[in-house]
Amino acid sequence: MTTGTDSAGPRGGDNEPVTDVRTTLERLREAACRTVRDARLPSGPPLRPTRRAWQFDALVALVLGITTVYYGVDNADVVVVREIAPGVEHVMPRPAGPGGLAFMVTLAVIASSALALRRRYPLAMLCVVTAATLATPQSVLRLTFYAFVIAVYSAAVYSPYRVATLAALPVSVVLVGTAGNSVTPIVPNEYIALLILVPMAVAAVGLRTWKLRTDEGRTRLSALEREQAEALRRAVEHERARIARELHDVVTHNVSVMIIQAGAARKIMKTSPEEAGEALLAVEAAGRAAMTELRHVMGLLTMADEGEGTDGSADLADTAAVPAPQPGLEQLETLVGRVRDTGLPVDLTVTGPPRPLPPGLELAAYRVVQEALTNTVKHASGATAAVTVEYAPERLRVEVTDTGGHPGGPPGSGRGLIGLRERLAVHDGTLNSGRRLTGGYRVEALIPLETP
Repeated sequence: MTTGTDSAGPRGGDNEPVTDVRTTLERLREAACRTVRDARLPSGPPLRPTRRAWQFDALVALVLGITTVYYGVDNADVVVVREIAPGVEHVMPRPAGPGGLAFMVTLAVIASSALALRRRYPLAMLCVVTAATLATPQSVLRLTFYAFVIAVYSAAVYSPYRVATLAALPVSVVLVGTAGNSVTPIVPNEYIALLILVPMAVAAVGLRTWKLRTDEGRTRLSALEREQAEALRRAVEHERARIARELHDVVTHNVSVMIIQAGAARKIMKTSPEEAGEALLAVEAAGRAAMTELRHVMGLLTMADEGEGTDGSADLADTAAVPAPQPGLEQLETLVGRVRDTGLPVDLTVTGPPRPLPPGLELAAYRVVQEALTNTVKHASGATAAVTVEYAPERLRVEVTDTGGHPGGPPGSGRGLIGLRERLAVHDGTLNSGRRLTGGYRVEALIPLETP
């Protein structure tokens, strides 16, 4: 017996087919592992049946169970002779005796009772009913066949494990369709899957797809409603903040003027009654201005007809006191005059040709001057102030400076300047504020304008 080295193994060129086969097997194994992994992952959350759904499924299981158990009892010890062709008869013995009756009742109860869980555990329910159907003798297939049809439909519609369900449905249908003797029924078992179960499974899958799309649409609608509610909430908060800024500007400025004028009147009331009277007139004017602007701000919160009386006529005093809708740059001279009445010297300088501006922009510029002068009155007693309004082709510049003075009053919270920055940001404007090198304080607002 001779052995040579050539027979010890394949040649180098023969390794390529072996490598290709191994690569193909590895790919198939990876695909199988991936399929198994995907089959274990649900494509959506498990269905949480409602109480009414549980009651309906329990009723279906009970009715079908009673019907099939009655069928099994009625057909115990019965021999059926069926003529499958002219002159050819087939005898179909059915389970007989107490053991046969108990077996049929058990199968009917198992298959029917499993349907009570068809929404919560559809895939497990399909496996149980399929096993009961395969164990059912062909002569009494009605014991479990109807339950099997419902199980196939329920698994296709309700199972969240789509990959596992699409694999289990054809397996169950083929097993039930090809089991037993194909001669005994009027329609051969090979065609049951084609004529009954396959169309039902396809319809169920279509219904499942439609339900998923409907749920997705409902989810998107709910998300849109939540976004709209959130946008409404933000709009309400923004409006509240805007009204709070308006109240802050109106109350702080006018009340500060009133306090200073009232204090001055108290000090000179005995020595200079006439000057004290003028100071009290200034307090009255500041109070009326505050009430006027407060009516305007509060009017944003109420309906237009709430100020009318029962006879439909408005209060004449209130009507006469209502000013223009919003203060603007034209009212700066009046504002500066009220501040001068408190004893603070203020110079107002306007450069460049004035031109009409949007009301909201003018209101923001007016509030800058009002807030800056109010801070000077409260925190720089004895100072002098200067207001500069510059109309440039591409921007509006508003500057308020003071020379500094004796600190007075509690330190500010800074909310006024924060509110001004927010106002200006609406118009793409900026606010710069800080102490001057020569002493005092400076507030400057730059607001871009459209080229005229």
